[in-house]
Amino acid sequence: MNEKILNNKKHGMLALILTIFLLLIGVNLVIISALLEAVNTALFVVTLVAGILILALGWIPLVGLKVLKPQEALVLTLFGKYIGTIKGDGFYYVNPFCVAVNPAAKTKLNQSGDVSNGNSLTKALSGGNEIEMVNKRISLKIMTLNNNRQKINDCLGNPIEIGIAVTWRIIDTAKAVFNVDNYKEFLSLQCDSALRNIVRIYPYDVAPGIDTTGDGVADEGSLRGSSDIVAERIRAEIQNRVNDAGIEIVEARITYLAYATEIAAVMLQRQQASAIIDARKMIVDGAVGMVEMALDRLNEGGKVQLDDERKAAMVSNLLVVLCGNHDAQPIVNSGSLY
Repeated sequence: MNEKILNNKKHGMLALILTIFLLLIGVNLVIISALLEAVNTALFVVTLVAGILILALGWIPLVGLKVLKPQEALVLTLFGKYIGTIKGDGFYYVNPFCVAVNPAAKTKLNQSGDVSNGNSLTKALSGGNEIEMVNKRISLKIMTLNNNRQKINDCLGNPIEIGIAVTWRIIDTAKAVFNVDNYKEFLSLQCDSALRNIVRIYPYDVAPGIDTTGDGVADEGSLRGSSDIVAERIRAEIQNRVNDAGIEIVEARITYLAYATEIAAVMLQRQQASAIIDARKMIVDGAVGMVEMALDRLNEGGKVQLDDERKAAMVSNLLVVLCGNHDAQPIVNSGSLY
């Protein structure tokens, strides 16, 4: 079902003035009938009945008055048939028997727009009962959906917790209302499904031999290092799923990413071990370079002649000093090695 925009409906002020004028005529007819009671009984009855009918039915056109703010829309049906949508700010007049439809009016999600901002009016009645008059207007503004964090296994089977924020808006009100049962719940479920479908392709961190693009070649894609690429793939996946609901996905962003609590401590130890190994490797590379430089300086000009055994002892001592975690304890040798 495609959206149909109703044009030339901004006649609310004219309809209001005419309705008030009609009600005033009804009041005047009742007053006049009281004056005609003693003059003409037949004319009195006709005038009184006409005045009462006008007062009893004259309020019906007021039901067709609709006020819309900027970026709002109303989807209207007449006796169950979709007749069109009114959009844009203004004072509208439509068929008073038209009914506005918005199946997601009462749905509250963790998103912008689903807060108590005057969209519903609650009246307290006797006995503690309440009647809630729900606003059936559909917002055309850009809104942000923050779904709950999900626990998903990445491509290596590691459980991670991830959360996303999806920015969206309605571009086709007819599809949003009639193609799905509840477009807010539909969007939320499709976001969860698309998130799981994309996250399982990537590892949390860079891992060897993992193909995340589907081209058969291993790459360095990861959830932590390729967040922009992952977010764009999530956005495209959600968009493909919600096209039939008349929703446009403007942007999707990862708002939370961490290992699940049951493996967080183990992964932290793994990261610490990797950091220690990298640091030690850098220290050893630097120490070897310093030892080579020391031997070259000693051999310059032939000032100091060292045989292989003394070079080996010197290299061992220098590496111990340079690679050790504690300060060196100097030992003065007053004798000979032999």
